[in-house]
Amino acid sequence: MKVIDFSRTNSILNQYVSEIRNVEVQNDRLRFRRNIERIGEVMAYEMSKEFQYSVKNIQTPLGIAPVSTPDNRLVISTILRAGLPFHQGFLRYFDYAENAFVSAYRKYKDTLKFDIHIEYIASPRIDEKTLIITDPMLATGSSMELSYQPC
Repeated sequence: MKVIDFSRTNSILNQYVSEIRNVEVQNDRLRFRRNIERIGEVMAYEMSKEFQYSVKNIQTPLGIAPVSTPDNRLVISTILRAGLPFHQGFLRYFDYAENAFVSAYRKYKDTLKFDIHIEYIASPRIDEKTLIITDPMLATGSSMELSYQPC
């Protein structure tokens, strides 16, 4: 597994992150969701740079052109519901990917303490595939860790 820290470089991603963190923008639900999608799109593009590629000869109107295309067979997984716009952003770039969904919720012990419970996971087989777990609500990593364990 490779961790890519997008906060270490300047890009338009920083604008979208600043807006979803801004308390004024958070009240505009449409803009908030669209910014989450945009973040998924930018991250998908940046992540694609790390994939394995092979050259394919493509017939164009003017002849044969060699083009590098990704070899990775992807499964994009998300934690429902907050992850749906983020997931959609990834799918806009990885439209050939398979999908997996995790239903998780917080069970509160009191106002500040809670456990994460996984209700179900709907997933294709992930053997020999690249699994991308998209979780825009990542705080402690608990739901992501639990969703990965059954795999």
